[in-house]
Amino acid sequence: MKLACSCFLSMIVISTFTGMVCADASRPAKKQIVKIFILAGQSNMEGKAKNSLLDHQATDPKTASLFAHLRDGDEWTRRDDVFIKFLNRHGKLTIGYGSPNRTGIELEFGHAMGEHFDEPILLIKTAWGGHSLVRNFRPPSAGLPKKEILQAELEKARKRIEKKKNKAPLPTMEDMKSGYGQSYRNMMEEVRSTLKNTDTLFPELKGHRPEIAGFVWFQGWNDMYGGQEEYAQNMKLFIKDVRNDLGAPNMPFVIGVMGQNQSKPAKGNMAIVKEAQLSMEKVPEFSGNVKAVKTDVLVDKAAEELYPKWRDNFEQWEKTGSDFGYHYMGSAIWFNRIGRAMGDAMLEMLKS
Repeated sequence: MKLACSCFLSMIVISTFTGMVCADASRPAKKQIVKIFILAGQSNMEGKAKNSLLDHQATDPKTASLFAHLRDGDEWTRRDDVFIKFLNRHGKLTIGYGSPNRTGIELEFGHAMGEHFDEPILLIKTAWGGHSLVRNFRPPSAGLPKKEILQAELEKARKRIEKKKNKAPLPTMEDMKSGYGQSYRNMMEEVRSTLKNTDTLFPELKGHRPEIAGFVWFQGWNDMYGGQEEYAQNMKLFIKDVRNDLGAPNMPFVIGVMGQNQSKPAKGNMAIVKEAQLSMEKVPEFSGNVKAVKTDVLVDKAAEELYPKWRDNFEQWEKTGSDFGYHYMGSAIWFNRIGRAMGDAMLEMLKS
């Protein structure tokens, strides 16, 4: 059984483009294009490098050169050609478009796109912490899990509520079903809504014709706890469903491969998820239009060395990292490296 979903959203998104293109056909002058890149995933796509860390490292002589191209004198650059929408925030690309007061991969990725294209760029970021591919982002064509799995989840959810003093209404089977694919549907709605309201959100882009140019996926942690064995199948269906719903059958797709293992080899369920992500490049129909970017090889060595003893060296840690290991230690250097590598991978596909 397919998840209720996305045909309707697909029609809306595609009709948004069709309407814009058709409106342009009656005009004597050709509309200027705005390149659309969609960034999606869980907490690491949200972005976890504290802005205060970026501010320090951008002025520290030991690290300033790594951030110089992102600065305008003593301030962070606010690009006039790259715009971003992240849930309830929107504007010109600069730091601070991650979790509150934090920055993610969008900074370097957006700069890479802005440096390459003459057309303006719009990044639409849709990310929610703790959301899995097996459940929250489950692609429509994957359908629902087997009935016995849903029944077990229902019983577990009911037991949790029954143990609480202030009991909420007991969940139903429909409640269990509705959670599957909800983030996928929210992602598509966010894209649709942003495209529909681009002129209002970004007056500088008024009258521009949107062109879906690429998709970036950065996720995986939560699937280590029950979704690892079907990650490859779900990832394959996710790519196909997203392309279908956006009316972009060959849209370049970049996957950020989990790298929380840092310099050590991944083990257990993490290794399974990583291999599933890497395997997408080997799918025949994805040849040349899907790239998996290894993130562990980009690790910030200074943060990695200090992290095991960060509590005993907190003052130094605040100048090096800003979060836990599953969030890439909140390293501004690491998140920036990942964003740039994702940008390079995207441009390589677009050039070919």
